[in-house]
Amino acid sequence: MQSNRGEFRSGWTALIAATAGMSAGLGLNAYINNIFAPYLLEAFNWSKSELALNGAISIITVFWIPFVGRMADLFGVRKVAFFGILAYPCSFILMSMLSEDIRGLYAIHFLQVIFCATTTATVYCRVVAEKFSERRGVALAICAAGPAVAGAVASPLLTTYIDLNGWRAGFHAMAIFSGLLGVVTFILLPNKSNARKADDSKHNARKDYRSIFTSPAFRIIAVSGFLCSLTHALATSQVKVMLADHGVTGIEAGYMVSVFAVGVILGRLVAGVALDKWPTHIVAAIGMGLPCVGSYILATDTTQLAVLGFAIILIGLSFGAEADILAYATARYFPMHIYSSVMGLLTTAVGLAIGIGSGLLSFMLSKSDSFTGFLLLGGTLVLIGGVNLLRLGSIETVDNPAH
Repeated sequence: MQSNRGEFRSGWTALIAATAGMSAGLGLNAYINNIFAPYLLEAFNWSKSELALNGAISIITVFWIPFVGRMADLFGVRKVAFFGILAYPCSFILMSMLSEDIRGLYAIHFLQVIFCATTTATVYCRVVAEKFSERRGVALAICAAGPAVAGAVASPLLTTYIDLNGWRAGFHAMAIFSGLLGVVTFILLPNKSNARKADDSKHNARKDYRSIFTSPAFRIIAVSGFLCSLTHALATSQVKVMLADHGVTGIEAGYMVSVFAVGVILGRLVAGVALDKWPTHIVAAIGMGLPCVGSYILATDTTQLAVLGFAIILIGLSFGAEADILAYATARYFPMHIYSSVMGLLTTAVGLAIGIGSGLLSFMLSKSDSFTGFLLLGGTLVLIGGVNLLRLGSIETVDNPAH
């Protein structure tokens, strides 16, 4: 077994490749879309509802990502990621040529989702999980934190650049940025991978998926991932609106959003360290169950800024920890040759939860114009999901040594 230092010495190229790939992949859209949205609305006089519809295209990922994960298991990360590495910069070039017809934006985003899903955690985390064992949690945390760090650093720089040179030039800058990081990623990605040969797929697919769906670990993780992700719809789009109901000013709410972002990054790193030191089921239950406390606090009528900030950072910590916990638990309870297949299915469970949670939130707001009911219900479901993860303690783990 390699020492902790030895793992990083032998696996640093794979870690840098995966982190760079995640930092210049589809996960960056969450930050990029927010930057360009005001400029596109001003340039083309689109309505907010028309632009918001663009986000609905991402639901395709929920159904597409399991296929992408399966391809990574069969053909290896490098071959599968190539399509997204090439397509992501090209999509920004196409966006720089947008016209008043918003269907052009929809079409480009659709192509992004199809081709660039290969640049997500479902694919890249497999490389890291293969190369690390003793420090797998920390390594996965570093990889998963890539898009958040890239977004935090790039956002103010890109905004300034767009103000000076225009939004079309901004898309050109993104094409260069993602293209350069993509080249670095492809060069550093390992040529060899613990992937199956394509001609074995027909013989193994049915067996592999049967083993996944009949696995108690998969059922526990998938159900808990679903329950603990139902409140993500609130965390990703309604934080400022919700805080306004507590008497928080716009400026204060802006700082709260920053607190949430910091919590996301810290959540990834803290979870990574914790997973390497303590039992997976304990870390998972605490890390993914934290939003229940934050939700219950926000369901009160408190106006104390410190208390509200505490609730927001708890939600942010869990939001960040979840990605690392799911990636780590997959390597902990499943053999490596089906790693991305399992990750794809778990990503689908989380995606469905976010979609259903968004619809439920919209319905409850239309009935009461208050977040309280959703916060209480969501907090309770998160609590159930967190407690359910404790059941992993009785399930045997799989030995996936670094190689």
